[in-house]
Amino acid sequence: MEVDKKYCSSSFLMYRIVDDESKCFSLKYPLNMYPFPSNRQPIKDSAELETFLKTHLAEKIKGKKVGLALSGGIDSAILLKYMPKDAIAYTFKCIVPGKEVTDESGKAQDYIKHSGLNLEHKIVPIYWEDHEKSAPLLMKHKGAPIHSIEAQIYKAALQAKADGCDIFVFGETADCIYGGHSNLLAKDYTFDEFVQRWCFLLPSKVLKESELILSPIKAFEENGHINVPKFLTLFESKASYNSYVNACKLAGIEFYAPYAETIMSEPLDLERVRKGENKYIIRELFSKLYQDLTPPAKVPMPRPMNEWMEHWSGPTRPEFLPHCTDQMTGDQKWLVYALEQFLNIIDES
Repeated sequence: MEVDKKYCSSSFLMYRIVDDESKCFSLKYPLNMYPFPSNRQPIKDSAELETFLKTHLAEKIKGKKVGLALSGGIDSAILLKYMPKDAIAYTFKCIVPGKEVTDESGKAQDYIKHSGLNLEHKIVPIYWEDHEKSAPLLMKHKGAPIHSIEAQIYKAALQAKADGCDIFVFGETADCIYGGHSNLLAKDYTFDEFVQRWCFLLPSKVLKESELILSPIKAFEENGHINVPKFLTLFESKASYNSYVNACKLAGIEFYAPYAETIMSEPLDLERVRKGENKYIIRELFSKLYQDLTPPAKVPMPRPMNEWMEHWSGPTRPEFLPHCTDQMTGDQKWLVYALEQFLNIIDES
């Protein structure tokens, strides 16, 4: 494995992962990426998805104590229907003192009520201090800076492990695979347009020495435009998946994302998505399983980074441009913060 801090830093800022697995920040903490599921089951419609989830979930969790990450969204609500009666549902609740932020616990409780299952339901409070405490551990384990969701996944995974769970089930990757990113899918993008739209931070705006890494997007260029559904299901789902695996492995519990074991057998119907039917296969299954509930609007996993990063003054290491974070969102600031923290960890070792 080759040490290349410039490449790795640039790749993380752009894509939240180090794309080239032959490179690393440091041999002290070599890059630790986990393979995405292969031999994925082709899914044509909601009936095939239902059959797959029933059979594969039952097989995967047989004889195991199960924890389910239950959000306010439809992906995990569907998985709830296939849980054994002794499973435990966990809902993350981010807390910012003195401020109201997104709380999905009430919606999650509604799903439990309507599911007909009387599962134990635990709320996992997430504070900024949880990020400060666990981020260094997660970064050392990953060999890279981490996504902002990893600290809360890790805390919930530790709780599930302490409760005796053997496996932690998530609805992760459903948005990438089944067309949940409505805004991103709302138009066709040229190569340059998609680079500007997708990349979280252009490294030249953050680092004194940087690289513009375009190969992850270039791989999905077709006739001058980017095949966004294919990019999401093959590239971004892998990046997101690794954040969950890293957190659960560090906590010592098995991670399972059943949607990641599937792939749409036919191209995503962009016309339906653009008319408001995002994730139409999953929505159809949700409506079948929860006939008296209206599918809620999609929201990302709650993480109030704007509030948590509000008073961070920016990086001080010499690799970074002065005042580079002044106009950034909280999520963008987190990427710079995490990168600086990991570079500090490397130096302190």
